[in-house]
Amino acid sequence: MWWLLRTLCFVHVIGSIFCFLNAKPKNPEANMNVSQIISHWGYESEEHEVTTEDGYILLIFRIPRGKNENKGSQNSEPVVYLHHGLTVSADYWVLDPPSNCLAFLLADAGFEVWLGNSRGTNNARKHVRLDPDSKEFWDFSFNEQIEYDLPAIIYFILNETRQTQIYYIGHSQGVYLAYAAFATNPQLAQKIKINFALGPVVITKYLTGVFRTIAYIHPTVIKTMFGEKDIFSKSNANDILRFLCHREQIATACTSLLIVLFGYNPGNLNESRIDVYTEHIPAGTSVRSVLHFSQGIRSGLFQAYDWGSESLNMLHYNQSTPPIYNIEDMKVRTAMWSGERDLLGDPKDVKNLAAKTPNLIYHEKIPHYNHMDFLLGKDAVVQVYRKIIEFINRDQSE
Repeated sequence: MWWLLRTLCFVHVIGSIFCFLNAKPKNPEANMNVSQIISHWGYESEEHEVTTEDGYILLIFRIPRGKNENKGSQNSEPVVYLHHGLTVSADYWVLDPPSNCLAFLLADAGFEVWLGNSRGTNNARKHVRLDPDSKEFWDFSFNEQIEYDLPAIIYFILNETRQTQIYYIGHSQGVYLAYAAFATNPQLAQKIKINFALGPVVITKYLTGVFRTIAYIHPTVIKTMFGEKDIFSKSNANDILRFLCHREQIATACTSLLIVLFGYNPGNLNESRIDVYTEHIPAGTSVRSVLHFSQGIRSGLFQAYDWGSESLNMLHYNQSTPPIYNIEDMKVRTAMWSGERDLLGDPKDVKNLAAKTPNLIYHEKIPHYNHMDFLLGKDAVVQVYRKIIEFINRDQSE
């Protein structure tokens, strides 16, 4: 969908004959990485590398304490881990100022905060032996992120913090990975105190928007158009897009495109930070991951990657169809927030997910929320973040 945004923005600019030359003022965080953004706001920052069983090296970030805590203070608990959605990365947990940013608010509430990355994002393009420019590096779908990435990160955090359990917060595909990993890996599930699900995109039978259209393009066509390596990655084309869409006179048009295509709520988006958002989003993934996502839209099923033929599925799974991830096997206590206007997490799909979640302890439906409101909404603190902090504090006191 990002190539469509590029095209539309480019056409708009061409129509304007490149005469709008006054760039919008840039926020300094637009050109910073995650660690630099964290330090920019006065918080301590750490970077750690996690190596998965199959050799991918994932960069993860730690905010050990709140801004006003003494450097020597040590938090024994709680520990909170945040995982991102599809085509984005840990970056998007720190794109707003601390007063409206979940990662910073959690740290200031006295929690130890970790931000993770799935393989293939801008922060996770290393391998012990594979070259990220090779096709073999990108030979992964959600399957590998579920089987290798999430367990590796969670066990690393447990080891570093010497905790027996942590709190998990996922948004969008971050919820998908959690449901599948905790349903298929009971030992991992036991390490999670509460699973906080924001804008869940797990069952996608009724998903709407651009992604639904893309889902019905034959996989062979997708591979022909975009190859079999990465997609939605940062590139020179993205740099051109950002430069053009930061012109004051056309920024409103580009913002409108973001709203239509990606589930932004126009009344709840801080347009003064568009430059920060577009510098860090998208962050890349594999073509196969997009095909896996598309598969769920077409089939309406929550299942492993379909290799395209009974024989190939038999080779990989010892059965002719991909295994189903049984939601009922996901026993972790779960608190869920969903949007009634969410293009990707359709209310009908979320209702189905909630009904199948065996240990759902809370579900709040926010009438005006679209998909990105959970991350970038101006009222996210009131609607979601304070309640998460209250949940954790209450759980700690029990």
